[in-house]
Amino acid sequence: MPFEDQLGDSLRRTGDSFHLDDRPALIAGGLRRGRRTVRRRRTAAVTGSVVALALVGLGGAYADGLLGGGGAQEASVAAPAKPTPLAGKDQDGEFTADQMVTILKSLLPGGKLTRTEGRGTGGHIPPLAYGVYDDGKGEGAISLVVDRIDPSMVPELKKSQGCASGAQGGQDSCTTETLHDGSWLKIYKGYEYPDHRAETKDWTASLITPQGYRVDVSEWNAAAEKDAPISRDEPPLSSARLKALVTAKEWKPVLAALEPAGKPASEGTPEKGTADPSAASVQKTLLLSLPANLKVLDRGSQDGYAFAVVDDGRGRSLVQINVQRNMSDVSPRGDTTTLPDGTVLGLSKQAGEKGGAGVVQWTADAVAPDGFRVVISAFNSGDQASASTRAEPALAPAALKSIALDAKWRKLK
Repeated sequence: MPFEDQLGDSLRRTGDSFHLDDRPALIAGGLRRGRRTVRRRRTAAVTGSVVALALVGLGGAYADGLLGGGGAQEASVAAPAKPTPLAGKDQDGEFTADQMVTILKSLLPGGKLTRTEGRGTGGHIPPLAYGVYDDGKGEGAISLVVDRIDPSMVPELKKSQGCASGAQGGQDSCTTETLHDGSWLKIYKGYEYPDHRAETKDWTASLITPQGYRVDVSEWNAAAEKDAPISRDEPPLSSARLKALVTAKEWKPVLAALEPAGKPASEGTPEKGTADPSAASVQKTLLLSLPANLKVLDRGSQDGYAFAVVDDGRGRSLVQINVQRNMSDVSPRGDTTTLPDGTVLGLSKQAGEKGGAGVVQWTADAVAPDGFRVVISAFNSGDQASASTRAEPALAPAALKSIALDAKWRKLK
């Protein structure tokens, strides 16, 4: 069953038997070899890092504010080959997976792009283009994601995703700059594993526009981000070429396709007080709630739901959250405590539900007297269907409890 169907089914309210999402197509299948990605179906690290967290950004607006006005000049730095003409958007105004790959290929400086994967603009998770690039000096995996975020979260993202002073997870270098149109660009050169248990290098460029559009690219000096031998000394694209790739004007129409005509991405139309919070607001709040030491490798969201795959240097860990209204008939799972305001908090530790060997699930489940519910779980694997990647989840029960009880969830639109 496609990812979108699985995710939709999993988000249906089922009372006491509530279960979090099941994403076999995205995680069990596509995310198995990579950074469990929104960046690519394999396992994307878009984001890296996230985004983050894996949060990505897109540059200038050129004429109308999508891509930064400086984007065209930046793109010329890499001197990409002339883009291969596309068939254009489909009848629904969307871009296909093949078109995403074609655009990426057209922007690379010669060489070959093989083992490609893509995702178009018509789904619930961001479009991506992925492939193994070889410029004659060895293979290097490249993964690119475009996305949109609530413009109100841009300042906070820039702050949280900025370069840390001193060493940052074994980085070689990290720089940020503001382009003349106000777009923010970060170029990070580090390693796939902060603890250097493998010498796979991970270089990223993330661009965020003031309007909330973003583009993120990651590259490695191996044919895969994980579990592949080093095939070259450094990833194939220099800092200048990374910058040119994320600021290229060719992404402008793709970004435009992400936004419904006449309605900003951060707005919704459901009746106030009855609908679950928007996907953008839940994703934003989850990412900002995560500890600063977590590297976000992947993330995604749907109304009332968000997830992030994180790594603190000890292995991947899936974190997912559901924010719901009108759930007063549900009893929280686990050992429960009634707080002074009447909120019932449940804490539990149990085996994972999707068959991954050794996977455990730690959950904090809070239901307020008016039925407002926040349930957050963390796993010791990047996805529930794969074997555990670490001894314990990246978030301890105390951290899960703190996030579940945070008053800011009630402020989401």
